Amino acid sequence: METNAIPFSARPHLCSFLVLGLLHAVVVAPPASASLFFNFYGASCPTAELIVSNTVRSASSSDPTIPGKLLRLVFHDCFVEMSWLQGCDASVLLQGNGTERSDPGNRSLGGFQVIDSAKRMLEIFCPGTVSCADVVALAARDAVAITGGPQLQIPTGRRDGRVSAAANVRPNIIDTTFTMNEMINIFTAKGLSIEDLVVLSGAHTIGSAHCSAFSDRFQEDSKGKLTLIDTSLDRNYANELMQRCPVDASASITVVNDPETSSSFDNQYYRNLVAHKGLFQSDSVLLDDKRTRNLVQDFANDQEKFFQSWSQSFLKLTSIGVKTGEEGEIRQSCSMTSG
Repeated sequence: METNAIPFSARPHLCSFLVLGLLHAVVVAPPASASLFFNFYGASCPTAELIVSNTVRSASSSDPTIPGKLLRLVFHDCFVEMSWLQGCDASVLLQGNGTERSDPGNRSLGGFQVIDSAKRMLEIFCPGTVSCADVVALAARDAVAITGGPQLQIPTGRRDGRVSAAANVRPNIIDTTFTMNEMINIFTAKGLSIEDLVVLSGAHTIGSAHCSAFSDRFQEDSKGKLTLIDTSLDRNYANELMQRCPVDASASITVVNDPETSSSFDNQYYRNLVAHKGLFQSDSVLLDDKRTRNLVQDFANDQEKFFQSWSQSFLKLTSIGVKTGEEGEIRQSCSMTSG
């Protein structure tokens, strides 16, 4: 632990933070699930966060899909948690047969090259110091900031896991066809609330999805054409989706999650839900269910409230099942264990 590091548990309040130069309200940080610290690399690698941020910014300038991919990557890393074995430990980055990365549910993940690029630079300036798990969390944090979302501090000090099993993926990640109760069960198991569920679903304000992710909302008729079977979906929006993703659509075709402001992290996602334009079934149920409807409407009307809530929920997400101290390792290469 760095001598000038500030314990996460000793920082119940984050300072006011800036979003595109605008001062936002004070964010109250949730308690840490383990001993993470602000400014953890202050002495051992003071430029660590800047290196990650510059790498994310550079990659995103040439490929605007990168922020959405990095945000999705941290979800798939942190949510796969089995006892003490995993969580936010970069286990999703490990390559090989039977790893999380090899599971069909993770084959559409992207952004790995950005993590690897940042890690290579960190190994030049601070060899054996910064974990891949921290790079994943920081990169997702920066992906939100560079697309217009809240800029926030997050504690670091995560260690990398040595275990990665494909069998742990499906029981732990949210499927786009899930019911509200199925999603709540998974979030509760991670120590996350129903409010966190609504807030973190706002990640769908950026990014894209393959046609198969929402094909359950349509069915093929006798003439080989798609017809809408999910009446909760706006018909005009449904027609646009069917044109983009016909029956014979290539598996490589993608659709942006947010049809209005797909490259901006904002509250448009919630406005889309209110207009019945949520891309996934798991999105639409947030408006349909009385337990979450009011919060969806609140965020649709108040971007500032969404940003404040996002900052708190993101801190909780990136603290799930972390390894600290002597647990795990610091990998030299994020795609393989050091041992």
